[in-house]
Amino acid sequence: MTDRTAVRTVDAMPTTTTKVDPRALVRASGGPRYAVALAVDALGTGLLRPFLLLYGVTVLGLSAPATGIAMTAGIMAGLMCMPLVGRWLDRGARSTVVAASMLVRVVGVALLLATPAGHVGQFAAAALFLGIGNQAWPAAHAALVATIAHGRQRDAALAAGRALRNAGLGVGALIATASLAGGADALRALAAGTGLAYLTAAALAWSVRVRVRPAAVPAGRRIAGPPAPRMPALLAANVVYVFCLNIPEIALPLVLVTQLHASQVWSAAIFVANTVLVVTLQVPVTVLLSRYSRRTVLAGSGVVLAVSYVGFLAATSLGHGWAAPAVAAVSVLCTIGEIIYAGSATALVTAMAPAQVMGRTLARFELSTGFGLAVSPAVITVLAPHGATALWGSLAAATLVSSAAVAKEKEKEKRKR
Repeated sequence: MTDRTAVRTVDAMPTTTTKVDPRALVRASGGPRYAVALAVDALGTGLLRPFLLLYGVTVLGLSAPATGIAMTAGIMAGLMCMPLVGRWLDRGARSTVVAASMLVRVVGVALLLATPAGHVGQFAAAALFLGIGNQAWPAAHAALVATIAHGRQRDAALAAGRALRNAGLGVGALIATASLAGGADALRALAAGTGLAYLTAAALAWSVRVRVRPAAVPAGRRIAGPPAPRMPALLAANVVYVFCLNIPEIALPLVLVTQLHASQVWSAAIFVANTVLVVTLQVPVTVLLSRYSRRTVLAGSGVVLAVSYVGFLAATSLGHGWAAPAVAAVSVLCTIGEIIYAGSATALVTAMAPAQVMGRTLARFELSTGFGLAVSPAVITVLAPHGATALWGSLAAATLVSSAAVAKEKEKEKRKR
């Protein structure tokens, strides 16, 4: 059972639809206060996350390798906390876990601001708390939305949350970029603004008060719920799929600047275009594809991404004057693949998971997502120096194999029925 807030929003949208009422979508996503919390949290993350490395190097005077290692350690520690987050969610907590993921980042920002110059240990502690919050938030948010929305309305609500978050991240990053001319003082101000944003978002998220009331269990007894669904192919495929999120931020700037010797304007334009497309198309594309099964859509997204990787391979082989514009054009197709993937992957997991183990199932999925995001920069930067074929050919092949594995899992499910 759910509390009054959850019950009130369950039927906010029809199960199948080709049009979305914005007000109904907001209700299905957690309500106006929760939507504001997501926007404020994303704005704060956009202010600092892209420039945390610069903070360590510029403000604290740390070496780039030491700063990078501390940030990576924070991400990995956050991943290790995911099983605990999953169990907490399965005990019924929803908005409390979302708020906690924001509050723990307030602690991280406070430690960051209090870190003296040259103190890598305290910077690592700050990165640890920021990493825990960043890793815990997606599963907590998805579990909250799954509590108050069902079926295809849940898919649209998850897509709307992603669009809103990308908008906030984009605005925050633009503000931060404009402030960089202020040097170390500006970075400190950005960090303080981030902490304030997280604190405000946590208060708003907590005020929504969404919680599941688990069935009563007699004292001294333990009733085992249904097992979390086994999804090895989906989890393995997700590690590869999630590489697409780092294509516009890491792979394309690396290729454009270091190999094609193109202006950095192209990298910036691709990043802005990616953000705008995700914000504007995430919900419409997700709703449009709702006529197909989620697994079919997810498998199809892998094909689209693989085709875009082959397109990047072809684009980089063009002459100096044509390569950069061609890469920018192909990046639109890559973003479409990203939108299809993001709109179907978490939706598929929430549809597969029994309500009693929703938290643990989402935690396992986000663990694979976080692992893919953690290793993808290293994989991309190792493959890139070996040439375009090594980079884009490997990504295309791995993504096609992952797509085939997702589709094959669907056939296994049909045979079981």
